[in-house]
Amino acid sequence: MPETHAHRRDALRSRLRERDLDALLVTDLLNIRYLTGFTGSNAALVVHAADGPGGEDRTVFCTDGRYLTQAEEQVADLERVIDRASDLTIAHRLGEENTDYRRVGFESQHVTVDDRDVLDDAAGKSELVRAPGMVEQLRLIKDATEIEALRMACAAADRALTDLIEHGGLRAGRTELEVARELEARMLDNGAAGPSFETIIAAGPNSAVPHHRPTDAVLAHGDFVKMDFGALVDGYHSDMTRTVVLGKAADWQREIYELVRASQAAGRAAVKIDTEVRDVDSAARQVIADAGYGEQFLHGLGHGVGLEIHEAPTLSQRGDGRIAERMAVTVEPGVYLAGRGGVRIEDTLVVRPGTPELLTLTTKELVEV
Repeated sequence: MPETHAHRRDALRSRLRERDLDALLVTDLLNIRYLTGFTGSNAALVVHAADGPGGEDRTVFCTDGRYLTQAEEQVADLERVIDRASDLTIAHRLGEENTDYRRVGFESQHVTVDDRDVLDDAAGKSELVRAPGMVEQLRLIKDATEIEALRMACAAADRALTDLIEHGGLRAGRTELEVARELEARMLDNGAAGPSFETIIAAGPNSAVPHHRPTDAVLAHGDFVKMDFGALVDGYHSDMTRTVVLGKAADWQREIYELVRASQAAGRAAVKIDTEVRDVDSAARQVIADAGYGEQFLHGLGHGVGLEIHEAPTLSQRGDGRIAERMAVTVEPGVYLAGRGGVRIEDTLVVRPGTPELLTLTTKELVEV
């Protein structure tokens, strides 16, 4: 994908010129991966702001000797420097070429105060300027390569849950931990590199805890079982929650489930281009509040997803910004009744004109296992 990464760097250069920056020193590994494709654990990158080939010619990538071969394969289109202290090596280089690097942005959200002082010294006459979130702003809008990776990650999770249920893995007598481990194994069997995050399996009263960690608690007949999980494919994360009932659902379970399902549908319908993120949250939250359960909806409606499991935008009452085409977000309302049980339903979707593209396809009808 060299052309894809080159296009992303071109987009970054345009933003640098708008900020009157001569370059950006990139030290966050996920941002480096986004801009170069490099997946190692030590790297730094300076992206020059010059337009066209001039910017690429002066863009430099640095990693250490452990990744010499990997860098040759993954970052073949950029100048490569090999040194253990990657960020300092790049900063020294800025200082040596200070006529080209008058004002250099750095990722202040990822750099400690002490590290900034060291980088300042290394950069010499080049002025380091706080430039937080410049790459993350690009990452808000997914390109076709990213959306395909997200689609594959969601498909791996969908298939894993289907396999789990069809092979009897979700049944009374098993523990939450046993179910979590099998679900993660089945995601690997279906093409995932690993789980997106620690799988949540929460049965019975534990399902009323939004981020319950699976334990040796035993699943029992009549339990709600809440499953929040995702698959990792090519560095991209899927995120899905489904809640089922072991056996026949009680009336109160059906009531809560259908309420959350209606709220989730309202939230998905509100994910439209140029809508305030707070308004998306409100659309789903109002459904639950009108039914008298507003205080039992304990978290925001959703979040962005991509190279990180939680990234911008934040769909909540405290969120800021507007929905844009090709953002990838989750919609995950929930109602949690302490001591009884809870329901959360979550999808990953991509913003499109009109109706968003749903990437998690497992049914949202109430399933009685």
